[in-house]
Amino acid sequence: MQEFAKKRSAREQRGQVRGVHESISPADHRYYVQEVADRLSSEAFLGYLCMVEIALVKVLHNRGLCAQNIVEEVVQACEQVGMDEVAAEEVRTKHDVRAVVNCIQKRLSDEAKRFVHCTATSYDIIDTARALSYRDTMQDVVIPELLALEETLIKLALREADTTQIGRTHGQHAVPITFGFSIASYVNRLGGCIVQLRERATELRGKFSGAVGAYNASTLFFENPELFEEDILKELGISPALCSTQIAPPEPIIRLMQEAAMAAGVMANVARDMRNLQRTEIAEVAEGMSDGQVGSSTMAHKQNPITFENIESMYKIVQGHMVTVVLDQVSEHQRDLTGSASARTYPEIINYVVYMARRLNRAMKKLVVCRESISRNLEFQRGLIVAEPLYLTLAALGHPDAHEKVRELSMRAREQGRPLEELAQQDEELKPYFAEMTKDQRRVFTMPERLYTGIAAQKAVRVAEAWASKLNITLS
Repeated sequence: MQEFAKKRSAREQRGQVRGVHESISPADHRYYVQEVADRLSSEAFLGYLCMVEIALVKVLHNRGLCAQNIVEEVVQACEQVGMDEVAAEEVRTKHDVRAVVNCIQKRLSDEAKRFVHCTATSYDIIDTARALSYRDTMQDVVIPELLALEETLIKLALREADTTQIGRTHGQHAVPITFGFSIASYVNRLGGCIVQLRERATELRGKFSGAVGAYNASTLFFENPELFEEDILKELGISPALCSTQIAPPEPIIRLMQEAAMAAGVMANVARDMRNLQRTEIAEVAEGMSDGQVGSSTMAHKQNPITFENIESMYKIVQGHMVTVVLDQVSEHQRDLTGSASARTYPEIINYVVYMARRLNRAMKKLVVCRESISRNLEFQRGLIVAEPLYLTLAALGHPDAHEKVRELSMRAREQGRPLEELAQQDEELKPYFAEMTKDQRRVFTMPERLYTGIAAQKAVRVAEAWASKLNITLS
């Protein structure tokens, strides 16, 4: 450790920045997403803060309170301000927004200085900038990544719509479906999340209502302070909250983050199912492996489902962080500082959601569907999957206790290792009922894996095509 400290000290003396492998959060290096950082990093957020300060000066100019050259001065000054400078100033001021304002003002003429931050409180700037940054991140990064994953799932559902697979409930074999149908359920769930994210991104609101939300400062200069607020936010393409305190209402951003976490949950569910289907004894799918990829440091034969496991692991991080987001709904009176530090962690949630979407998309594109294993597993219980159609047909033909009768036969079939349909046909009690069955009814019992899949194949296609249409995804 001492040697490491020496290396760090030497680098700092040379003016070199901290290396990525010295960071604490793996989101800063191992799971880093550049496109998210471009919108939600500290440097990026400074840009959004400056955008709000510029919008304020532009509106002051539009109302005849300052000249055009003042606006140009402020714009030029904002373009020159960097995060290193602001961070150094914050050490002195112990106030983040005042540090930004000071760094802008020191580049301005005395005439221009007074118009920066005029009538504003810190959270007029911060909450408006936050709403803008999260709206842009959702629209530019998160939703496109989820759409890319959705397209992959849609194509997989269509491709495997007719691939008969045993359905599973409680980890046990149930009745047949198709693999495409199982994927279609996730197409539907993820599609719903995408729609909600689109809507909630547009519901984020800014504010310019002053220190307690009552427009105290702006009423000193403007007869209609709410119109002044609207004008500033219109410059930024966002609407004001109907009512705010020192901070904008927290619910819109919480709902947005909750929906992002919901999408993460859908992805984690896909990953868990694919991981389970990849178990050695099931082996219905396989995660594609690259040349030279190692599954184990000691067991050279291993092909581990690392992508699917990592995705579920990241889901835990997302949900853990969401506790903080929800707790930030509450603050005292017109505002306290209990949400200040915690809100700085929100970008990590978005970073992980995007990383999950990209990684799962790559894995699902390369997913190997092992049809031989799927067929083997369909046959695993030697026809016990015929239990449901047999019981329902017997009941429809008048058997007084069909469920119990089929249950008893199923137990005997397991014990004797014989097909249930064979035992049922040989049972004296059931022979009159078999005599009444139609040819099609009896055929279901002989080929349930082909004839007892309901409308799974058709439903898979309908669901996939419906979401492709709704989300404007082109299928080629």
